Amino acid sequence: MKNKTGAILLAFFVMGVADAMGPFSEAVRQNYQLSNVVATLLSFFVFIAFAVFSVPGGVLAAKIGKKNLLLLGLGLNAAAMLIPCLFEPGFAFLLGCIFVLGVGTTLLQVAGNPILRDVGAEGKYSRNLSLAQGFKGVGSTISSYLVTAAAGFFLLERLGWRAVFPIFFVLMLITFIWAALLKVEETKADVPPSIGSSLALLGKPFVAFAVFGIFLYVGAEVCMGRFLMPLMKGMGVAEGTASKFGPAFFFLMLTAGRLLGPVVLHWITPRIFFVISAVLGLAGAVILMFGNAMLAPLGVLAAGLGYANIWPMLFSITVEKDPKHSSELSGLMCMAIAGGAVVPLLMGKFVDSGWGQNAFLVPAVCFVYLLVLSLWKEAKKEAVCA
Repeated sequence: MKNKTGAILLAFFVMGVADAMGPFSEAVRQNYQLSNVVATLLSFFVFIAFAVFSVPGGVLAAKIGKKNLLLLGLGLNAAAMLIPCLFEPGFAFLLGCIFVLGVGTTLLQVAGNPILRDVGAEGKYSRNLSLAQGFKGVGSTISSYLVTAAAGFFLLERLGWRAVFPIFFVLMLITFIWAALLKVEETKADVPPSIGSSLALLGKPFVAFAVFGIFLYVGAEVCMGRFLMPLMKGMGVAEGTASKFGPAFFFLMLTAGRLLGPVVLHWITPRIFFVISAVLGLAGAVILMFGNAMLAPLGVLAAGLGYANIWPMLFSITVEKDPKHSSELSGLMCMAIAGGAVVPLLMGKFVDSGWGQNAFLVPAVCFVYLLVLSLWKEAKKEAVCA
């Protein structure tokens, strides 16, 4: 069981590569001399794939199996990372590679979240999913660091800003081989799903509200990864300090929060943890919006810890209610990751319009919704199931 869980946790780790496209956007913006809005298309092309392929991916997972879908996603990601290793692409071609990465990561998310329930112990899904998100956070943190550090590696320095792609390719390949060796007994639906039946699940109120919550949460997270560095420098934070306490510190706190999540869930219910997370996430955005250079690291700290466990709480609460439809629910929840494409475009527009740190209003509003959702009375009924 541990070997099976290990392979899935590694798959979650490589999902973090997609999160690195936010910080990577700044290097691409400088290389191609782009505006903030155009550079944000890098994240857009990753996350818009979730809107298009998540629900079909959930249907496909139910038909060909979650493991096979996981392998398909890893294969696409490996191909997307290999091409920029071979030559320097134009911006449009790079966006194509990033879109393929988005498709592959979509399939990884759709398959990985429910398959973790199949390989884990009974009654441990919320904790295991929180741990898996911790591994994804580790992947996000390390990937974000590699975006700037890889060019300094002796064997890769000649690739310049593309130096990180060979590392990402090798990670995808290793994960593919390990996952291919797994034998998994998968939970299956009694009736084969369709896109229509999957979308029909949105008729259940908490499913619909939870899906929209994921949309806003992912959008807010990508906003942090993309805009923390430039906006902190705009507050008067020195570049070295912004480098330490910007996106890298945010993803570090995400990782720490997600790794602590399974421990915290031994002591409090998922519902209470959801409320605490939403309060912290909102506080972080407000501090960044109204604070100054001295308070900015505190805002990043609060945001990172608050953002850390929103996804596993919402996802596990929803899936545990109806595990036989786990593939379809996973497709719907992963479809909402498209928020990572849409919400940062709005924040990018505000930044380009001269809003400065007031642009943190965007993630603040997202977390107002999440706080209300965490306090909604029906959430309490769902949390019992987690």
